[in-house]
Amino acid sequence: MLFGATGYTGGLTAEYLAHHAPEGCRWALAGRDQARLAAVRDRLAAAVPGCAELPLLHADSGDPASLAALAASARVVISTVGPYVLHGEPLVAACASAGTDYVDLTGEPEFIDDIYVRHHAAAVASGARLVHACGFDSVPHDLGVYLTVGRLPADGPIRVDGHVRAGGTVSGGTLASALLAFSRRRETARAGRERRALDPRPAGRRIRTPLGGLRRVHPDSGLQGWSVPLPTVDPQIVGRSAAALERYGPDFAYTHSAAVRRLPVALAGLAGAAVLFVLAQLGPVRRWLMRRRPGGQGPSAEQRAKSWFTARFVGEGGGRRVVTEVSGGDPGYGETAKMLAESALCLAFDELPPTSGQVTTAVAMGDALAARLVNAGLRIEVEQA
Repeated sequence: MLFGATGYTGGLTAEYLAHHAPEGCRWALAGRDQARLAAVRDRLAAAVPGCAELPLLHADSGDPASLAALAASARVVISTVGPYVLHGEPLVAACASAGTDYVDLTGEPEFIDDIYVRHHAAAVASGARLVHACGFDSVPHDLGVYLTVGRLPADGPIRVDGHVRAGGTVSGGTLASALLAFSRRRETARAGRERRALDPRPAGRRIRTPLGGLRRVHPDSGLQGWSVPLPTVDPQIVGRSAAALERYGPDFAYTHSAAVRRLPVALAGLAGAAVLFVLAQLGPVRRWLMRRRPGGQGPSAEQRAKSWFTARFVGEGGGRRVVTEVSGGDPGYGETAKMLAESALCLAFDELPPTSGQVTTAVAMGDALAARLVNAGLRIEVEQA
């Protein structure tokens, strides 16, 4: 069940499912506006005639009964309705109660931590798997580190440095989520504290994800230039995979940064992020920025075709070095729709480790999802140095 198909990324996810859902897969569209859902179905049917019969289900994030019906009617629910901190929790609650697997593409730490505090226990009891961050946040990074660690000895310290390079533009929904997250730093800190009070730490093991600072790229990365710290949700997701899987060793550390070739560009990026953070604190300015690119709007197909990403992970442990590179096309939308849809299909059809509750992509799907993404055109290369 795809909830949010009338949005920008939701529409791309619907198109991906229309072309790649396997034979016999029964899927449907859900949302509050039946006319707009029907228009999405008509657009899909123009390219894939079989989609003309796709079921349409009414569901509204403000109507708990409709969300309960949605969760009860599906094995896996995909949500693309954000910002998730404003609109996402009721659907997760319905899935956790019904034992229905759930995936989304959130990069909002506050939302993820609140869901753990409020619904992880219910999902464990029902058997539901709640898997957040199934897009560019944070699949390439979570799986990239997972595959790197898998080639290193597990009986000693492991360090992995992640370097990300990308080119692309943002949609209105992405901009709104980022600005809202910047404006909710106190709420984000509160949610983190509440989670840490409940989330058990792995006994006898140390997990670290330091932010780091501006520095030259390490020569072993195979890149040149400067590393700029990225305060995204990705290190948190990687750290939770490391805490859940003993394969990451007794002492694991991960750093996450953008790789920029020229120092002036790196400094300009840091300055721009700082200015955006300050502006997001001012309600009228934040709302003006959001109106500049309303929700539902995003880059054109031509712009997406020119977009790209490369995520490179250098792991060291036990005297060995492993370099993993995950790369693909448009990171925020084309590849995100692919990752999100394949995550849902993986939960629905693949033989996976027994898990429940709030889990990461590496913990819930690991090798199976990596194989799916490679088959779908993502490039993943693991080299032992």
